[in-house]
Amino acid sequence: MSQATTTSTTARPLPPPGSELLALENASKYFGTVIALEDVSMTLLAGEVHALLGDNGAGKSTLIKILSGVYQQDKGRYLVEGQEVHFTSPRDALARGIATVYQDLAMIPLMGISRNFFLGQEPTKGFGPFRRFDLERANEITREELHKMGIEIRDPEHAVGSLSGGERQSVAIARAVYFGARVLILDE
Repeated sequence: MSQATTTSTTARPLPPPGSELLALENASKYFGTVIALEDVSMTLLAGEVHALLGDNGAGKSTLIKILSGVYQQDKGRYLVEGQEVHFTSPRDALARGIATVYQDLAMIPLMGISRNFFLGQEPTKGFGPFRRFDLERANEITREELHKMGIEIRDPEHAVGSLSGGERQSVAIARAVYFGARVLILDE
C-alpha cells in the first residue's frame, strides 16, 4: 500500500488592496564605521509595486537583505502586517510570506526545471524509508504554475541551465508564488 505525500502551499489569503503588508521605521544598518543605511522608512501596501533606484553603494542591496532576513537592522523597527519582527534568516522571512528572487537565482543548472522548482521542498510518494521524489506530480505542478504566468515549457525535466535568463527568472518567481509569497522582492 502506497501513501502519497505532496507539498502544498500554506499561503494565507492576501489582505485587501491598500492594507499594510510591511513597513520599516527609521531603519539603520552599520558595518563597523560604514553607514550602509540611515533612518530609512518605507511602507508597502497590498497591491502596490515599488521600484528602488540608486547609485552603487547607496544601500539598495542592504535594504533588500534586511527585508529578506539576511541582515537585521541595527536601529529602527521592521513590521509585517503591523507586528514587529526580528528575522534571523531568509527562512524566517519566507515563513511570513516575504520571498526574494536574487539575480543569480540559486538554481542548479544541470538539474531539471521541476527539480529546481521544488528544491528543498519536494513532493514525495510512498512512506517511511520508501518515500521518494514524486516526479510526475512535480512536473504537473511546475507546468501549471508556469502556465499561470504565461510561460509554456517544453519539458519540465529539461535542464534549467538550458533556459534563457528570463525563463529561469520565471521559474524562480513561480516557485516563490507557489510556496506562499505575499511580498516578492526581485533583486535586479
